[in-house]
Amino acid sequence: MAEPPTTGGTAPPPDGTERRGAPLRSVLADLSAVDGALYAAVAATPTPALDRTLRRLSHAADHSKISLAVAALLALPGGRPRRAAAAGVGAIAVASAVGNLLGKRLVRRRRPDREAARVTVDRHVRMPTSASFPSGHTASAVAFATAVGVVLPPAAFPLGVLACAVGYSRVHTGVHYPGDVAAGAVLGLASAATALTAAEALLSRPLPWPRPGR
Repeated sequence: MAEPPTTGGTAPPPDGTERRGAPLRSVLADLSAVDGALYAAVAATPTPALDRTLRRLSHAADHSKISLAVAALLALPGGRPRRAAAAGVGAIAVASAVGNLLGKRLVRRRRPDREAARVTVDRHVRMPTSASFPSGHTASAVAFATAVGVVLPPAAFPLGVLACAVGYSRVHTGVHYPGDVAAGAVLGLASAATALTAAEALLSRPLPWPRPGR
């Protein structure tokens, strides 16, 4: 009697979808490895002169406190600075909504293991409970700097430097991977473009207010 064929534990050949998805998974795995290595390198580099300063900066950027304070100062004289402040606040709103309501819920990346990476206590800020990807602090800071800089060009450089410092501080304090910060920066740029486009459309549209004498 012929014996029935046995599988011998051999997995069935992958279908076309799995074969096409394999290169993408490999690329993502490599990028994740690089991301983790960069995080570990920052954690392992002693920087006692920077630790407390960057920790304070990271804490000060919670809830966009720095950007909102700058916006309040810009709004005081009126005119173009006030328009720049309004554009910046609008960009923060877009970045926060997209990052928190969409990005973090879709990706759900875990926060870095700060203890395993041996991030020194002098750098520690409160570890957020939300997902790690993307960096909301970076997204909001870049969105504000970009939108304000477009409307008020002299403010572009100092606010851009501040946004970069905020982004790096999130890696330095151990609460984000560098990839989270990079994604936050891209989101910030897109949010600024969206806010500026919306503001331009609103301002170019005639307002339906009654004119005096009618």
